[in-house]
Amino acid sequence: MKAVQFEGHGGTEVIDYAEFPDPEPARDEVLIDVKAGALNHLDVWTRRGLPGLSLDMPHIPGSDGAGEVIEVGEDVARFEPGDRVALSAGVNCGKCEFCRHGEHSLCVKYHVIGEHVRGIHSELAAIPEDNLLPVPDGVSWETAAAAPLVFQTAWRMLLTRGDVRPGEDVLVLGASGGVGHAAVQIADYVGATVYATGSSEEKLDHARELGADYAINYEDDDFVQQIRELTGKRGVDVVVDHIGAATWQDSLKSLAKGGRVLTCGATTGGNPETDINRIFWNQLSVIGSTMATLGEADDVMELVWDGTFEPAIREVLPMSETARAHEMLENRDGFGKVVVKPDSEL
Repeated sequence: MKAVQFEGHGGTEVIDYAEFPDPEPARDEVLIDVKAGALNHLDVWTRRGLPGLSLDMPHIPGSDGAGEVIEVGEDVARFEPGDRVALSAGVNCGKCEFCRHGEHSLCVKYHVIGEHVRGIHSELAAIPEDNLLPVPDGVSWETAAAAPLVFQTAWRMLLTRGDVRPGEDVLVLGASGGVGHAAVQIADYVGATVYATGSSEEKLDHARELGADYAINYEDDDFVQQIRELTGKRGVDVVVDHIGAATWQDSLKSLAKGGRVLTCGATTGGNPETDINRIFWNQLSVIGSTMATLGEADDVMELVWDGTFEPAIREVLPMSETARAHEMLENRDGFGKVVVKPDSEL
């Protein structure tokens, strides 16, 4: 088969699209004919290299993808050849104290397909049965590939961990990215007043179309000052900050007393300066969230499949142009997800 792969960490020049041995499904795995994959900023970090991350090389990236089942292991009960499936990339042990209480993303052995082990950006992929979601007929391969990681992440972060409620004010930073544009839709679905930031009027128009009530161009305006003006100096109840060091202090400044900042990532760095005095004096909460439980993934994807939520897709590229897809994410070009498809599918 052909697969996106790299032999070592580095810039986009390390990415290749070349022959790779066909995978053999284990007893609990499903062999998939991959129709589409999608990128997340996680793919950029994995390619560059993360502290403590040791990969079997060559590494196949990809934590989002969808395709058709062509073979199942002898212990597989949920799927059969011909089924349409999408990847849900978080892997749990099913046995530790957290898994036994249904908190799969807190598993002591938790890892992510495409980040810690080989991913799905290839013509074929062998995936554990528990990491697959059924995809209804009529849902495009591009939608099925682009939605799962960001929507399950945003769903758990806002609803389970953040307990966002109707009538609250929610500020979503980086609303043009994968998690950001999912968070805008989910916050609007809950009945919150949604504030979104972006770097261009085109991105802000997209955010408004997805449910943002107010859109702020952070290149032209100080979003903290804008939030103070728009909320009568009160601030917002919730800030969704997956950006990290570049925005952390301003996220805290944007919160109302008793507010909470939700984080699931740090694309600009994970060690920002912080303001402990502001946190304790205003009784702020800092809440972390990672991926989702199996049930949370099922719940939010039902709302994608029925069209309530829609992943924005900025471009569809052949897998042979994955280096260009990485560059688009690094340069923050466009709005939404970048989809890659096996060259044989185009």
